[in-house]
Amino acid sequence: MRILLLIGWLMLPIVALAYHYGPGQERLQMDGVAAVLAVADRHAARAEWSAAAENYDKALKMLPPENTTRSRRIRLERAKAQMLAKKLPTAHEELKLLVEELSGDKNADQRVLAQARSSLASAQYYMTWLMRLEGLARDVWEPEIEAARQNYRLLAEQAESAGDSAAAKQSREDLESTIRLARLDLSELQGLPLPSQ
Repeated sequence: MRILLLIGWLMLPIVALAYHYGPGQERLQMDGVAAVLAVADRHAARAEWSAAAENYDKALKMLPPENTTRSRRIRLERAKAQMLAKKLPTAHEELKLLVEELSGDKNADQRVLAQARSSLASAQYYMTWLMRLEGLARDVWEPEIEAARQNYRLLAEQAESAGDSAAAKQSREDLESTIRLARLDLSELQGLPLPSQ
């Protein structure tokens, strides 16, 4: 009995080392990601959007590639921070890719997809506003505002079917804003203050 106890006691450090260099490394990595995300969230809470976007990007680089669910959530938060940090074109492209990726995955989190679609519609709305102010031709900016309109309409329908009247109302109001933006004359648009989040 003593020999078994002694062997067990001597094996304990070997088991601990095996865990440390095996599954323990993944846990250490995830702890590091969580710490960077906490910093990013603090920056976002203080409206320090550039710093938040940088930290979300850092967390993404630290995250194991097979962790797609968490990666998608972080990409969404990074894109939101980029939009608010005056990096609208970059956020716009990232959101397009993210919505396409989430839409093609049957197992994707539908709440993340709805948030990504809503953020994409906002990015499309603001991109249209800027394109119109730059004097780009209608055939350049119209597909962008049409895509925003379709996204807001889809979000309103989904919110209504889910029984979320507040989200449905917000999406309908956003839908009306996209229609007004498409119909506004350029001279009227130039007289309006720039929209903000």
